[in-house]
Amino acid sequence: QVQLVESGGGLVQAGGSLRLSCSTSGIAFSRFTMGWFRQAPGKEREFVAGINWNGGSTHYADSVKGRFTISRDNAKNTVYLQMNSLKPEDTAVYYCAVGPPGTVKFGRRAVDYWGQGTQVTVSS
Repeated sequence: QVQLVESGGGLVQAGGSLRLSCSTSGIAFSRFTMGWFRQAPGKEREFVAGINWNGGSTHYADSVKGRFTISRDNAKNTVYLQMNSLKPEDTAVYYCAVGPPGTVKFGRRAVDYWGQGTQVTVSS
């Protein structure tokens, strides 16, 4: 049974930082591309960042480039999202996802497994 469990969300002021974690089980983690998505109220779930199996390749949405960093620790079966210089428009539920092979840029329809999500709220 595949499980993805996010943590690290919360309330932060604009300009602040948060680090999200996604702990996984039930998959051969080191073989998979991983990603982060987010969904704000009334909006579609959107891609935020992706990372390949060994961390050597990453991709970011333009809206977060230069502020967010995705990383992974294969020994811990965990993927991270470091979020700096947060803005109110970053407010959303953030989801961890297992991505398709061969690419670090993928849409929500290519995702087979999702976490339950963690709320990030950025106040102005």
